[in-house]
Amino acid sequence: MNRTFTPRSMVFISFLGALSFLLMSIEVPLPFAPAYMKFEISDLPALFGGFFLGPLAGTMACLIKILLKLIVIGTHSALVGEMMNLFCSMAFVLTAAWYYHFHYNKKGALQSLVLASLLGSAFAVFTNYYFAIPMYVRLYGIPLETILQMAAAANPFVHSMTGFLLLTILPFNLVKYAVVSVIAFSVYKRISLALQALIRHDAR
Repeated sequence: MNRTFTPRSMVFISFLGALSFLLMSIEVPLPFAPAYMKFEISDLPALFGGFFLGPLAGTMACLIKILLKLIVIGTHSALVGEMMNLFCSMAFVLTAAWYYHFHYNKKGALQSLVLASLLGSAFAVFTNYYFAIPMYVRLYGIPLETILQMAAAANPFVHSMTGFLLLTILPFNLVKYAVVSVIAFSVYKRISLALQALIRHDAR
């Protein structure tokens, strides 16, 4: 499932992690989410790493992305935001890469992206409820009501924690992973041929 890591493949994984870090800085707000939630597609390079070098390669690219972020920019969330980004990226990339390596064709790629988008979004809801939101409340002393008010200001249908999770967190991540999946599937064939040539050359 995971290809043998050679110097060339390790350099390639590092490049994917660095590219993920660069994409992380290109953020746009979504109209139904509070200002602190920014849409970005930094999971895309790590996803390709997972597709063509195995789940471990995708995980390493996700980790490199976060390490570079901490080294170059630092943290403004006491590591909570970075941990959430890492956990959710890994949930998405690992799911897609794992499924794809058992269904190694175009149809399998599409199925893996749909499955990963659904499970990754559900995982984001779970980790926000049990980890991120409680940590923000504890570390910053922000009342839960304040967090919900910020969400309600962007989405008037949010009136409770359940509403925040189902009407903000869930659709935010569904949109994010859907966009990443559409881009990945759109360039799947061209990227596949290029990376397979690289892998074959690397294995010589």
